[in-house]
Amino acid sequence: QLAKAWVNFNGTGTVAIRDSYNVSSITDNAVGQYYVNFSTPMNNTNYSVVGCNANSISNFEFTGAGPDTINRCFIGIYGTAFSDKTYVQALVFSN
Repeated sequence: QLAKAWVNFNGTGTVAIRDSYNVSSITDNAVGQYYVNFSTPMNNTNYSVVGCNANSISNFEFTGAGPDTINRCFIGIYGTAFSDKTYVQALVFSN
């Protein structure tokens, strides 16, 4: 199955999308916590989300991601506390 949406964005300061497919915007919800808003909604909330972040090969933290609504998913970055990252990515699969 092909990806239904993906995004690469800067999660520090004013969040900014570098490149994307089927993503209209990013909402900065709190430090290290974002909503990825879809241009075209998913069919249901049973889609799968993969999130990652890295400033370098040795500088990354745990990234959790998951469905929220058919219109958006969430992504959170956590080490010893939530933190913003320069490079954040999300990949969404759905039928």
